[in-house]
Amino acid sequence: MTGHGEPPEGPPDDPPGGEDEYRSLVFDESFVRAAQLQEFSAQERMGEHARAVRSLPGRGRRRRSRAAIALVVLIALAFATAVYMGFRSPYPTPVGRHAEPLRTTVVPLAPRGPVHGDTPDALLAGDPAASFRTGASGITMPPVRRTENFSDSQVTIALSTVKDYLVASSLDPDVLTGGVVRPVGRLLDPDQTSQFEASVSSPADDGAHSATGWLVRFDPATVELADPDIRVQGTLSYAEAGSDTIEVVSDHTFTYALRHALPGSHRPDDASLFTVRRVLRFLLDREDLRLHRLEVRSAYVQAGPQSCSAGTAGALRPLLAGERPDDRGPDGTDPYATGPPTAALCGTLAVRPPPPGPPQGPEAAGYLRSRP
Repeated sequence: MTGHGEPPEGPPDDPPGGEDEYRSLVFDESFVRAAQLQEFSAQERMGEHARAVRSLPGRGRRRRSRAAIALVVLIALAFATAVYMGFRSPYPTPVGRHAEPLRTTVVPLAPRGPVHGDTPDALLAGDPAASFRTGASGITMPPVRRTENFSDSQVTIALSTVKDYLVASSLDPDVLTGGVVRPVGRLLDPDQTSQFEASVSSPADDGAHSATGWLVRFDPATVELADPDIRVQGTLSYAEAGSDTIEVVSDHTFTYALRHALPGSHRPDDASLFTVRRVLRFLLDREDLRLHRLEVRSAYVQAGPQSCSAGTAGALRPLLAGERPDDRGPDGTDPYATGPPTAALCGTLAVRPPPPGPPQGPEAAGYLRSRP
């Protein structure tokens, strides 16, 4: 018995399966790494409809993982930069602050004799208010310059908010004689809302709940405006009260032409003048600037002509044309009494006549030459 041998004609020159048949295929390291298939194990192939091979994790997955890592790194860098810039910011983080209650002082000014009556134009002609501007134009802005912690635009916002408050509380006819308070209340810091509402609904002469500390108000049953043009003159000033707060002080004099609130027609010469000086101090923090509101810290008010005995906590009570002050002084103050203190104050109305103007006609030339 013979085994497998070579054919009689000898071995073939190029047997099938020889090396030359696969010579063009090169299984180098890069080829092996690029392979994406792997044979399942025998146990895995026992599953129904199991495939013979599966894909190996390839470059696509590695690229996705690298992109995810890079994204995480970028987010971390952005967060760290934001934190760093927050610490380096020139504007400090606002500190929670509560508005303090308003402290008010209202002083009636009593005339020395009967109140003079005439037409509004005739009354103003002999009064210092003749040179005042009319209405909101009399509340002028000071030059605006940035401070250490507030920009010029923030200073402008603070002054504009204060001016809006002065217009609403001193010039709005609905507030003056209509009993309306919303134009004033909407400009207040919410921490002062309850005090303001208590002052206008249940006024008291205790230095904290006088409605006339917040606004100018007359009793519409007895007083009306004889002229809608209210004369105004005064100043606004500002300064920092801290790194997060700006303080504005207003000092303005308002002159009103008033008359009795009577039905029917009025005599043209039944008007009289009533003057109110309001010195108010306001505080505004960054949140107030953003929301267009303010805190009224203190109010000092002088108003006349009034009787010293007039109760001015709820409304100012002008003496009108032809009326005289009574002989009673302000209500007495008992220093031994307990409870809220009362502010029993009164002054005398003494208006200086306006300075004489420059002479007219031929005397004017000599006047001009004599000026230094």
